[in-house]
Amino acid sequence: MSFTDFKIETINDILPEEFYNLIEKNKTHIEKTFPVTLSHCLDLKKTKQFISFNQDKENHKEGYYFYPRDMKTNALIGYLCIKSIDNDKAKCELGYFVDQDYQGKGITSKVVSETLDFCFNTLKMNKVFICTSKINTASQQIALKHDFKQEGILRDEFKNGDGTLEDVVYFGLLKSEYNKQ
Repeated sequence: MSFTDFKIETINDILPEEFYNLIEKNKTHIEKTFPVTLSHCLDLKKTKQFISFNQDKENHKEGYYFYPRDMKTNALIGYLCIKSIDNDKAKCELGYFVDQDYQGKGITSKVVSETLDFCFNTLKMNKVFICTSKINTASQQIALKHDFKQEGILRDEFKNGDGTLEDVVYFGLLKSEYNKQ
């Protein structure tokens, strides 16, 4: 699959039913890394509330949400959110996943690339960071591919889907580093 086989949509372009189906299909794939999203999308009613809540956050510039869509099947195939926005320090965090059937096809990499452009050039961030589980090597590879620097390991920083505290690897990318690419 090439990059031209999908498009990136915003939260206003998707239906809650589509997002619910994406979450439901990938529940075991993301249960340890997206426990909050899963807990807010247990059924369609909760998913609608979650989407509405996120639309409100986006309207108030407290978060931004992007969704790759397979242009052949018209299915949502992933999710990327810009969160933990700190305008005082001009930094934000990326969180993302792609449907397990679409992993390894360059989709996450392309979505992250376009989102970095948005973060640095539209939102005027100075730093974008990614926090990922130590065992999530695919996410770490995405960070490294985009020239993020590993800045450290945060011990017992994240409570995964089964309630276990995990260390996370913290990656950061500064605007000055991004501009050199």
